[in-house]
Amino acid sequence: MGLDLGMKGDKIPDRHHIARYCKPTQIEDGQIQATAFMLRVVDESLSVNWLEFLSRADREGEIAELRRIYSTKLSVGARAQITVLNVGEVYNKVLTESPDSRSLEILHDPLDNDPSHSGIYNLKNDDELIAELILETALEAYPARN
Repeated sequence: MGLDLGMKGDKIPDRHHIARYCKPTQIEDGQIQATAFMLRVVDESLSVNWLEFLSRADREGEIAELRRIYSTKLSVGARAQITVLNVGEVYNKVLTESPDSRSLEILHDPLDNDPSHSGIYNLKNDDELIAELILETALEAYPARN
């Protein structure tokens, strides 16, 4: 694909996609809740994965690779889901609809065991409204387990 896939701190292009692992406690009646996009007090960013960085042929391949990565570092719940978001849509939705015109940053933040790991920055740990806005941009969801 010839993507110039970058380094820690690189901004993920607006046309690209990120995925968020949603724990079973963040899912109600099969629907992902806004709590899946709430920042924990101990975190400086919301963990996501940069799908295009995985260099797979299609979305199915990207999700399969995420399942493999998650299984090595998380205890993946039976009802856990992976949701896919478009970077530009998340950025624009929050910028135009949040009361403080919040400008999120979605940056590559690779880990040793998870090179596609990235983060959504500029969140606060009690941002329910921002979490709701991010949830509204969710494109699709997949079971986090095969």
